[in-house]
Amino acid sequence: MTENKMEVMEIKKLVLTMSIPIMISMLVQALYNIVDSMFVARVSEDALAAVSLCSPIQTIMVAVACGTGVGINAMMSRYLGQHEQKKAQSVLCHGLILSVISGIVFAILGLFGTTFFLNLFTHDSLIIQLGEEYLSICTSLSVFVFVQIAYERIMQATGHAFYNMIMQGVGALINIIFDPIFIFVLGFGVKGAAIATVLGQMIAMMIGIWITNKKIKEVEVNFKDFSLNLIVIKEIYQIGVPAILIQSIMSFMTVFMNMILIAYGALTVSVFGIYFKLSTFIFMAVNGINNALIPIVSFNFGAHRFDRIVQAVHFSLLLTICIMFAGTCLAWSVPNLLLALFDASKQMLAIGIPAIKVIGLCFVPAGINVILGAALQAMGFSKASLMITLCRQLVFLIPLSYVLMHLFGLETGWSAFVITESLCMLISFVLYKKACSQIQEADRI
Repeated sequence: MTENKMEVMEIKKLVLTMSIPIMISMLVQALYNIVDSMFVARVSEDALAAVSLCSPIQTIMVAVACGTGVGINAMMSRYLGQHEQKKAQSVLCHGLILSVISGIVFAILGLFGTTFFLNLFTHDSLIIQLGEEYLSICTSLSVFVFVQIAYERIMQATGHAFYNMIMQGVGALINIIFDPIFIFVLGFGVKGAAIATVLGQMIAMMIGIWITNKKIKEVEVNFKDFSLNLIVIKEIYQIGVPAILIQSIMSFMTVFMNMILIAYGALTVSVFGIYFKLSTFIFMAVNGINNALIPIVSFNFGAHRFDRIVQAVHFSLLLTICIMFAGTCLAWSVPNLLLALFDASKQMLAIGIPAIKVIGLCFVPAGINVILGAALQAMGFSKASLMITLCRQLVFLIPLSYVLMHLFGLETGWSAFVITESLCMLISFVLYKKACSQIQEADRI
């Protein structure tokens, strides 16, 4: 048995070599999301509003895909850390089956539920029509993104983050290239944006299949003599379900925020959608660290190397604080230029500039919450991680936003994000310290 780099490589080097490729690929993906909205904004403001209203469903799809992927990632890494290759192989095969099933479920839900969902927010017939055109394509072919993300997590679990970067980066570049072609040259409008998205996901999935079969030696995709095992599925979803809920909660947060903001006009919803795209670009860098940290912590948890876990978490926190502070500086220095990327009108600038500057203050505590939540997930404390996210996205944020906006106005209401993330940061540190104490005590026993 050859040594795995997650067990022997110096921690700082390991975190960087694992996270930087993932970070680059996710930044490219985030860049695509921004470019996509920029192109849609040039179709019309109604088109941008429609795509913004569809965003929660897409986020839920990605949440289910990524949550299942977290379960695959963590369990594969843990078994590889214990040198249980056959069990890691079984997790891989089960994960791919579950991803295909998830894609089929969302195709059915999209077919029958798109109109109902859009009517929750608006009765504008044009916005509903544009939203249906966009979302029906994304959901009916969602199996591509589910399988793509499963292969991303397989690469991360085996320590091949560079291949992850190639796979995800090429998919995002395909999206960027074909967006203007389908939207403007061929005249498909918002349909074109959806087609470009699905095309990128399909090509990324195909690249992932090829790379895994040809380049990754730790495990192989082999369904010979395969049979479903409920115990393996349970293991994946013991970690995966809390992770799904953690990421899905963001969608519910977006839904509730849109319900609050629609009272101030469709333009305010569009501003929040733009902020969401811009903040995603910043958070993708942290999510790259986050996605690298989970297999590192899981592997060393399985190998009983608690000292390496602590080092990895602390170094990841340092990197995250630096990145998020840079994001805050960007939000405060050039908010007008950021909004100009989306062809913002004077009215949109008036709403958007103070919103971006105020919410930008929450970036550092939010990044800390993301990293500590990932560490808790990987060590098996998924409920604690879920509690942090519930507080961040719903329990604190939504009531605070409603009360502050209702009593003091829209501009003051944005500070709910800052207050929420700061309070949750304190909770995160307490839960992380408690988890570390429990693991150390268990090791001593």
